[in-house]
Amino acid sequence: MKKKLTGKQIAEYGLMTALAMVLSYIEYLIPFSAAVPGVKLGLANIVVVFALYRLGVPQAFVISLLRVVLMTFMFGNAFAFIYSLSGAVLSLCVMLLMRRTGRFSPVGVGAGGGVSHNIGQILCAMLLLETKRLIYYLPILLISGAAAGLVIGFTGGIVIERLAKEQK
Repeated sequence: MKKKLTGKQIAEYGLMTALAMVLSYIEYLIPFSAAVPGVKLGLANIVVVFALYRLGVPQAFVISLLRVVLMTFMFGNAFAFIYSLSGAVLSLCVMLLMRRTGRFSPVGVGAGGGVSHNIGQILCAMLLLETKRLIYYLPILLISGAAAGLVIGFTGGIVIERLAKEQK
């Protein structure tokens, strides 16, 4: 039997989804131009890391998926949706596996998520564009994904820790 969501849980998931969307929008507004297309900060993943640790796997997945779908409706197209979804799903799967091992802090989980997000997107692009040449982008995307993921994980860890202290 499925557990019914409470009004408080629904409100919490809605707030987390809205926060992820706001962070995505802020990132969209930042003129973050790099030499390599696809390099982004991944600010919305702060919410996903938080949700993974504080709310649970299904909730983190739903929040991540809703953010991708809603942001695509607002600012994207079919290709943006496919790239975002491929990165988000692989990232969440890797973050989940890393968290389950118990060997990684939110910082490590965030870094793994950043790297795997870029891997998911580059693999998707290689399939859609039918070219293996995009693999040459991978080293810079791995470095940028790890750096951004470390910052995201660090920030998510701070939020998790502070909220845990407040709830005590």
